[in-house]
Amino acid sequence: MNNFSYARAKSIQEAIQKVSADKDTKFVAGGTNLIDLWKYDLTTFNALIDINSIEECHAIEEKSDGGVRLGAFVKNAQTAYHPLIEARYPLLSKAILAGASGQIRNMATNGGNLLQRTRCYYFYDPAVPCNKREPGSGCSAIQGYNRIMAIFGTSENCIAVFPSDMCIALAALDAVVNVSGPGGERSLPFADFHRLPGDTPHLDNNLAFDEIITSIDLPQNGFAKNYSYLKLRDRNSYAFALVSVATGFELDGDIIKEARIALGGVAHKPWRVRQAEEFLRDNTASRENFETAAEIIIKDAVTYEFNSFKVELTKRAIIRNCIMALHPETQLPGAQPSA
Repeated sequence: MNNFSYARAKSIQEAIQKVSADKDTKFVAGGTNLIDLWKYDLTTFNALIDINSIEECHAIEEKSDGGVRLGAFVKNAQTAYHPLIEARYPLLSKAILAGASGQIRNMATNGGNLLQRTRCYYFYDPAVPCNKREPGSGCSAIQGYNRIMAIFGTSENCIAVFPSDMCIALAALDAVVNVSGPGGERSLPFADFHRLPGDTPHLDNNLAFDEIITSIDLPQNGFAKNYSYLKLRDRNSYAFALVSVATGFELDGDIIKEARIALGGVAHKPWRVRQAEEFLRDNTASRENFETAAEIIIKDAVTYEFNSFKVELTKRAIIRNCIMALHPETQLPGAQPSA
């Protein structure tokens, strides 16, 4: 049994001070992933610092630059159904509602969503080697049952995938993550927040152990007119993505003035290929061009024994989702994508 102490922090600085004093102390807000890891004996801690009482991180509000700031401790469900998010960032709302279950979304926080760890079979099985759990022990997935594993950005040390839905939309939106730590405040572009496995797969992101996410900034452009989030999975409820795609377009007639395509379920972090987005920019919004963009995205895929199907699945998902983004109404229940 892992005995630990529990305390509440009333301010960001108090929370940081308590965690900085002991590396085996952790922040807890919703706890939907942390408590899971603790139950499986995949993490231990000397103390938990409850940060839910820090009021400044519980708001969703407009910023002076026209964007929106999401408090890190706002629940996922509150974010998805917030009028500002539904109206201006429907891509984010759809992505959040595609994840987990209603009960989990009611507990999970925005900041915690960014910090969740992989759901790789081998990571959760302490009886087998896993570099993410025990650096240097080996990756069981590479020669094992790797059906759900990554096809982009892998290394010889890890082929696990990042499980979030919310983060795929945040990547497409070019969000910014604001954090506080002993050295003060800093902001990270979303693309720089999560890490690829490389030689250090146990490091999921670029957050120091005693830094805390305080908010997430959304830019002014939320692609509210032309967007789509598509999640392909083994079952339609409470399942992680085999492949997911977040797409946003800014159109001038049938010409794409801005394009965003982010993928989930295929890499150790939300995956974007800027070359494909640049190809679509100032091009016609057509199936042919979407097919070319999809080919650009999948050309560097690396597969393993059981997950080669993901390459074609990813290509088809990108094309389908781009078409759906031209007609967001096709995302309503029972609707079919346009030809």
